[in-house]
Amino acid sequence: MTSPRLLDLFCGAGGAGKGYADAGFDVVGVDIAPQPDYPFEFHQADALTFLAAHGTEFDVVHASPPCQASSALTKGTNRGRSYPQLIPQTRTALVQLGVPWVIENVAGAPIRKDLMLCGEMFGLAVLRHRFFELGGWTTPRPPHPAHRGRVSGMRHGQWFTGPYFAVYGDGGGKGTVAQWQQAMGITWTDVRKSLAEAIPPAYTHHLGTALLAARAASPAATAA
Repeated sequence: MTSPRLLDLFCGAGGAGKGYADAGFDVVGVDIAPQPDYPFEFHQADALTFLAAHGTEFDVVHASPPCQASSALTKGTNRGRSYPQLIPQTRTALVQLGVPWVIENVAGAPIRKDLMLCGEMFGLAVLRHRFFELGGWTTPRPPHPAHRGRVSGMRHGQWFTGPYFAVYGDGGGKGTVAQWQQAMGITWTDVRKSLAEAIPPAYTHHLGTALLAARAASPAATAA
């Protein structure tokens, strides 16, 4: 039986793609920047241009447009820099395509918050709340256990310990690369920037499993 094909737009190093692949999808990634560690078929291209040319070849599309324009971690430090806001164009293209889709981003992003996932839902050593807009399908949110303590690291000159790591930036006091890899469930890259920009594969494994179940139960239910 042929696996359904999933297009992983703005794919980065493949955190999202790995979860979908583990769930049972044949994954193809696209990013405008080189991604030498991406673990599946990869195309270096503009994501929306590739979608326009090849979107009809896929059963599902996941998109993680750049989040710097919406992230609380960059809003106070932009210093005149501007970041692309590609979510509206991405949504329009996905709606027109007519297959099930997912847009993932941070809390401040202009997306519909159909689903929120947290590392604690999957027993990870990272919280990393991410939000998902679901097009043409839906799935309930898994239980959200209470957070078990602080994020480890330096805050205002004081060191705190806790069960979680802050996977962002490159400053001191944020955990080693090995700790980041373990916390995120990502082993195929040791590049801090790639880890910091990724989402844990556990998130998209959950989404991919739900998508496949919905397709099996009622193919029409996953039509946009």
